[in-house]
Amino acid sequence: MKQNNVAINRYPIKLGQFLKFTDLVSDGIEAKLLIQNGQVSVNGEIETRRGRQLRVGDEITIGDTAYICS
Repeated sequence: MKQNNVAINRYPIKLGQFLKFTDLVSDGIEAKLLIQNGQVSVNGEIETRRGRQLRVGDEITIGDTAYICS
């Protein structure tokens, strides 16, 4: 599994915003679909809420790539 650290300036950040910030999606609708389809996990658990608040150290996984909030 690939692992990337993502530096965020301001916490907390919502999951949908994080996906847009990291250019994993192009807009909020794409983020919503990706999340609702169960393709995103946070700290090892499938997350279906676009508004999930992320904090430093959270691990977001999509496919075989993990993104660590730092």
